[in-house]
Amino acid sequence: MRRLAIAAVVAQAGIAVTGSVVRVTGSGLGCPTWPECFPGSLVPTPHPEVAELRQWIEFSNRLLTIAVVLVAGACLIAALATRPRRARLTRLALVQPLGVVAQAVIGGITVLTGLVWWSVSVHFLVSMVLVWLGVQLVDAATDGDGPPRRTVGSAVRGLVATSTVVLAALLAAGTLVTAAGPHAGDAATPRLGIGVPAVAQLHADLLFAYLGMLVALGFTLAAVEAPRALRRRYAALIVAVVAQGALGGIQYALGVPEALVSLHVLGDT
Repeated sequence: MRRLAIAAVVAQAGIAVTGSVVRVTGSGLGCPTWPECFPGSLVPTPHPEVAELRQWIEFSNRLLTIAVVLVAGACLIAALATRPRRARLTRLALVQPLGVVAQAVIGGITVLTGLVWWSVSVHFLVSMVLVWLGVQLVDAATDGDGPPRRTVGSAVRGLVATSTVVLAALLAAGTLVTAAGPHAGDAATPRLGIGVPAVAQLHADLLFAYLGMLVALGFTLAAVEAPRALRRRYAALIVAVVAQGALGGIQYALGVPEALVSLHVLGDT
């Protein structure tokens, strides 16, 4: 169960990263219809207006959905077969295939609306939620059979919850930077009518707010003598956030090169 849950996290993260490759290569409308690639053809076909490479980049991302479906389905079957049955594990496993179906619908809407910026943002943010829920599934796979045991007080949990809200806003602001930036997924796609510097500043401000909350959280965890496992997770989070912030700064300074965009999405996951 745990191995399948880890595979679900990797699959959800992987399809988000390959989705960014579709966007930065301008292949978002390589297959301009849904669910077919072209009218009358499920697979790429020679077309005078769409380069074959762009067709295959977009089509490959669609094919990866099959792998995500198989892993999500296997997670649900394994959770249902677990004895004794665990409610949290089953709920989280059920979310995976439901999330894949939702993403397929959102992806179809994204293509049919010509990659309008808000649909791309929703598509990405739902992927981040599914990655997060996949990590919860990994955690649930190692739960014991006893009742939940709180390892820190309500004040610490409240600080974590508040910082999570700020993190969600940070991710959402990141999609606005992308929506206003040069990588639309297709050259003809209209961009968000706000200057990149303004939304990039908002994104950076939210990053500093999140880092400030993490510093406060670190002092709080030390004060309450939090368990070592929790402090290890906190340290890993700090490293990831600092690395992601540095990467974002480099990305902005260099004019948003394509490779760094996909690396930034990988950092998000």
